Amino acid sequence: MLNSRTRRKSLKNGVEILVRGTVQGVGFRPFVFKLASYFSISGSVINTSDGVLIQAIGSEIFSFIEALRSEAPPLARITEFTYKPRDQVLQADSFTILSSMATDSARANIPPDISHCSDCFDELNDPENRRYRYPFINCTNCGPRFTIVETLPYDRPKTSMKCFTMCSTCESEYLDPYDRRFHAQPNACPVCGPQISYHDNSGNQIACQDVIDAAISAILDDRVLAIRGLGGFHLCVNGCSKQAVEILRTRKNRPDKPLAIMVKDLDHAEGLCDISALEKKTLESPEHPIVLLSPKLTSVLAENLAPDMCHIGLMLPYTPLHHLFFNHPDCPEALVMTSGNSSGEPICTANEDARDRLASIADFFVLHNRDIVTRVDDSVVKQSGSQMRTFRRARGYAPEPIQIAATLPELIACGGGLKSTFSLARDQSIFPSQHIGDLFNLSSYEFYQESIVNLMRLYEIKPIAAACDLHPDYLSSRFAEELGLPLYKIQHHHAHAAAVMAEHGLNRPVLAIVMDGTGFGPDGTIWGGEILQADLTSFTRIGNLQPLELPGGDAAAQEPWRMALSILHKICGPSCLDSDFLNTIDVIKRTTIVQMIENGLNAPLTSSCGRLFDAVAGLLGINMVSSFEGQAAMQLESCARKALTNDWKDLLIEEMATVDHYLRQENTQRWEIISSEFVNTLLDDISTGRNRSAIALQFHSWLISCLSRLVEKLSVITGISDVVLSGGCMQNGLLLEGLLFSLTELGLRPYTGARIPINDGGISVGQAIIGGLQHVSCSTNEG
Repeated sequence: MLNSRTRRKSLKNGVEILVRGTVQGVGFRPFVFKLASYFSISGSVINTSDGVLIQAIGSEIFSFIEALRSEAPPLARITEFTYKPRDQVLQADSFTILSSMATDSARANIPPDISHCSDCFDELNDPENRRYRYPFINCTNCGPRFTIVETLPYDRPKTSMKCFTMCSTCESEYLDPYDRRFHAQPNACPVCGPQISYHDNSGNQIACQDVIDAAISAILDDRVLAIRGLGGFHLCVNGCSKQAVEILRTRKNRPDKPLAIMVKDLDHAEGLCDISALEKKTLESPEHPIVLLSPKLTSVLAENLAPDMCHIGLMLPYTPLHHLFFNHPDCPEALVMTSGNSSGEPICTANEDARDRLASIADFFVLHNRDIVTRVDDSVVKQSGSQMRTFRRARGYAPEPIQIAATLPELIACGGGLKSTFSLARDQSIFPSQHIGDLFNLSSYEFYQESIVNLMRLYEIKPIAAACDLHPDYLSSRFAEELGLPLYKIQHHHAHAAAVMAEHGLNRPVLAIVMDGTGFGPDGTIWGGEILQADLTSFTRIGNLQPLELPGGDAAAQEPWRMALSILHKICGPSCLDSDFLNTIDVIKRTTIVQMIENGLNAPLTSSCGRLFDAVAGLLGINMVSSFEGQAAMQLESCARKALTNDWKDLLIEEMATVDHYLRQENTQRWEIISSEFVNTLLDDISTGRNRSAIALQFHSWLISCLSRLVEKLSVITGISDVVLSGGCMQNGLLLEGLLFSLTELGLRPYTGARIPINDGGISVGQAIIGGLQHVSCSTNEG
């Protein structure tokens, strides 16, 4: 609040206002102009690389300032709002919008890509409108942003729209502050803007009267289409045709992994899936992510879209082109819309690249001629408890920053190996990248490097330090080493915990339950089922799941029967080979694995929760060989859900009273949850023919109860009541919701990720805050 003297000075000379955050490309300047007109304010507003700068004078200046802060456009995100009195009187008799200006630093945020708005949708479907059925209709309130911008400030000459000269009508809209297309950088129409075209898989353009009509005909013939979209290509087939889905799976080398679908609108979605009020709101939100939903038992959907899974990914059309497909009278009720790539590679963005890489998958191509500057995949979210939780942060969300209380140096956090992201940091902002993917091949690594260069250029961040995972063999860790900067190697599970702490603004010590597939420990072993006592710069490992041998190393994650045999060997030694369990696996293979375990040959110990899920899935005969990461655990959850009752959470409290004998404190004072003893009881249930789903649910309940009971004990010992939950296994809704419920019932305060993924897509955020604070501490101590 300004004092009275400052207020008088402000009223006399005018004021300079700087607004930072997501305030460019979201209609902020027209909003300022209209407010200035309403309050009779004179002055100017300008986009700069540093933010939006406003010079203003008038008798209602403080009402104007308050309205700027409280009535900002819905897509705007203000992170910093400062104003100061002018030293000299502002000479202005009207309010003007000035041309954008580059400044020394880029502090403005880049807006994410946003789905079409209702006004544009109405125009798209209005035969009298000049943009009727135009695939690139947009305005200040919707359309492409991050995927087309090359540098700040966000203006047309600095986007991939620079090669499209606006016609006089579009230019008139663009220059009119009262038009909703005022300074809408992608503004275009059929006369002057991008166009779509239809091609065969040799790249030859096919002459056709209507591209959409030709594409729908191909879809109905069970052909595969490659469609160039907002942030890359989609591969599209009829989602109601089992044969079409199978063709796509075969060509894409994706035998089992679920495929996302797109449907026309919310009414059609409700006909296919059970949808909560929050899920409906999210489906229709400006971000339009893929939402993981429970499909109805009977529907027109192809049965091989998500085999043996309890959820299917569904999204609504988020571009005008999508709507043109669904407006066609013969369009199937659901279209598969999966990433336009070969399995394990980044999505294609350029037309030539797509024709080279997707020719063996797609029969036809729907192309357009607007360049995609930044490739961005679809985001994935899921409701767990009362909140939507982000599993893949990309279109609609990236590159929005995460605001934190601490002040960080300019830094790069390089992420991990699976579901990789990186983050840039500066001051009180962390900028997580879009989802990159698994960094296990050259093309993904090139995408990773390309994205780092792009985001550093956009935000003009020049890191003075770097952070990476403790694992020395991750490509992201090697990249960090090669930067030649002060490097902070962050333990994987500590980074998971810190990401949740950052999201919730926790700066006091916490207990962290981190359950995932793998993470390199400081002791050189493979962690993955951890309870930590942690703060934002350090941690202590105070509990873990019982270590099991990992026969064959990474091969064990691909063949769950190996982990099933490992835990069988833990229970009954060499006689596990005489067991009736796993008798579908060749005896020579089983004998070899037992020999590896007993001789300590390529069978390192792991406390991984993911591998424990694999072991149980193998013993139950649910999955012996996985075709994608996490498959066995997802199938185990799906199986368990079939046995759910309304009171299953209440029974967890009773279960907790019976699990103390599974909790043991070793000489190191660290606690262990002895999973082999519980699995032994499961073997009895399997042998007596108990229902498989009931056994799967019992396993979940046991794990939740053991973790909750152990954390209750540790809370008493440490005096800490805040508990953070993270790691890829927490994507399991039963595990996460059960822990949130039981920990709350015990009087503890559980926290988990919502905006930041709790899988490995979030660890770069944790690395940024830990590495940044460690760097500040080192610099302070050295000083």
